[in-house]
Amino acid sequence: MSEPMQPPQKQKQAVDFDAVGRIGRDLLALAGPDWHRLHYGVAVSGGPDSMALLWLMAALLPGQIHAATVDHGLRPGSDDEARMVAGFCARELISHSTLNPPTPIKGSQQAAARAERYRLLEQWRKDNGLAYILTAHHADDQLETIVMRLNRSSGVGGLAAIRAKNGFIMRPLLHWRRDDLVRIALDEDLPFVDDPSNSDSRFDRARLRHALASQAILDVEAAARSADWLAEADDAIDWAVERLIAAWPDASDIAVIRDDGYPPEIFRRVVTQRLRANDSQLQVRGAALDGVIAAMKGGRRAMVGALLIDAVPGLQGTIWRISPAPRRKALK
Repeated sequence: MSEPMQPPQKQKQAVDFDAVGRIGRDLLALAGPDWHRLHYGVAVSGGPDSMALLWLMAALLPGQIHAATVDHGLRPGSDDEARMVAGFCARELISHSTLNPPTPIKGSQQAAARAERYRLLEQWRKDNGLAYILTAHHADDQLETIVMRLNRSSGVGGLAAIRAKNGFIMRPLLHWRRDDLVRIALDEDLPFVDDPSNSDSRFDRARLRHALASQAILDVEAAARSADWLAEADDAIDWAVERLIAAWPDASDIAVIRDDGYPPEIFRRVVTQRLRANDSQLQVRGAALDGVIAAMKGGRRAMVGALLIDAVPGLQGTIWRISPAPRRKALK
């Protein structure tokens, strides 16, 4: 069981106004000119990163910050960590909630836990009328994600890695280093815990984190800036594809896919956007998407989830139509 780490007692330091001012500038960039009028939720696991973010936000906007800890109950001690955060928030007069999944996590544990965590946080945000949820992902997390995506042959969108803003989720620390946040936690005598999964070699990210900790070649902050630019490029391509589709003579027919000699990346996104217009839950990318496109351009029927893609007779290779796949007959 992980034990809360209490820094040695010392005289309380003055508030780090440079750090507080910096988080304010980060919020301005993400939330716009009215950032200081909003109420924010902070997702706090109890680690030094999220405790530092909570302290920064409470120092910046006292009375406008709410905290939530998601306890999946997947490992011994997680309830103690939630109580530690709750105790700190009670002392600092910060509203705090502990969120528990209503049913046990099933399937791929890390992926399922992540999906449930964001679902619970979004419901909590709505219930409390909060503008955004802030998470403590930082530049070192960003580099780890970029390298993991490189190992999976990701394209522009994947290498954009962790987005600074995604719907009602904001990540204002993506240009902060992990060491900076630990320093704030220590300087301000914040209680925190070290999640044992961070050093558990069963997990890909933990192994990669260990490997990156000893390297001095990759510039973490430069990688974070590159991720920003890749995110802008990814958004720009989607923007162009939306306008390209809108110019089609049959743009209102979401079953139609056209190819007027588009570059490969543009056509990938055309296909992806049209598939999602027919099934918003559909996720197809990478090698799977390339296989679909190869079948389409080879004149073969492609099946994606519960959808079929067929070439239009007489216009094979330039226009295709999407249709629902026939239901399979139940075995008697």
